[in-house]
Amino acid sequence: MLDVKRLRVLREVASRGSFSSAADTLGYTQSAISQQVAALEREAGTMLVQRGARGVRLTDAGRALVSHADAILARLSDAEAELEAIAGLRGGRLRLVSFPSAGATVMPQAIARFRERHPAVELSLEPAEPEDGLAMLRSGDADVALSCEASFTANDDDGIDRRRLLEDPMYLVLPSGHPLARKPGLGLEDLAEEAWIMGSLCGACPDAQVLLRACTRAGFEPRIAFHSDDYLAIQGFIAAGVGVSLIPDLALVAVRDDVIVRSLGSDAPARRIVAATLADGYCSPAKTAMLDVLGEVGAEFECSRRKLALAS
Repeated sequence: MLDVKRLRVLREVASRGSFSSAADTLGYTQSAISQQVAALEREAGTMLVQRGARGVRLTDAGRALVSHADAILARLSDAEAELEAIAGLRGGRLRLVSFPSAGATVMPQAIARFRERHPAVELSLEPAEPEDGLAMLRSGDADVALSCEASFTANDDDGIDRRRLLEDPMYLVLPSGHPLARKPGLGLEDLAEEAWIMGSLCGACPDAQVLLRACTRAGFEPRIAFHSDDYLAIQGFIAAGVGVSLIPDLALVAVRDDVIVRSLGSDAPARRIVAATLADGYCSPAKTAMLDVLGEVGAEFECSRRKLALAS
């Protein structure tokens, strides 16, 4: 029988690439990590890790075992959550993960409301980009992940349930001194000759894809001057005259005085904010309650945005 704790150690060694880094992460000594891996190798009856001067590398058997470790540890985490939930919402834990802009807006309100209703449940929140948050769900390291996706993208059957929380529209952001900054009825087509700043295309966050699709629909291919995934940095580049950009509403909590934010109206491109959970995972009372709270907060964000649009 393979030891679950040693599986967790092996997974961390594979992730970190060395015994010392795994030891730092897990709070063990390097010697203890080495002993745990050696014991697991005896249980498995084969070598799992090749040790070298540049670190460690998994053998074929080690990679095969790690590929099963995530599922095993996720199921164990579900079992622990179910046992904790026997007492309902009078205890237990809930591990949350969120990408930055939702972590600064949606999640604080949801956590505050949840704690008012269920103060005995222990909550934790980790920051992670959307792709990393979904990976944490699959590995059993998170229970609920706030993620975002392009509204025009269909999801394959990837083992993740997604609950829609709100649509997050993109706003056009220009330098305050730009000749078109205050043009009535400003549209994307008016900025076809501008330099653009957008996020990385290699990440899982859909913002760059949303920008490219919006420009294509407006009849032009944007000339990309700079890539950045930091929206405060993007505002700085815009203020300095490097280019213009589309920035989602949730990322505009703080707006510089030297940029102008323009709405693109009801047809503005948008990304979808979702609460993600494992499709076949155990849904504890705490998880169900948090999903309900997140749904409430998302609906309130959309309602508030509609009121602002009508007022303007």
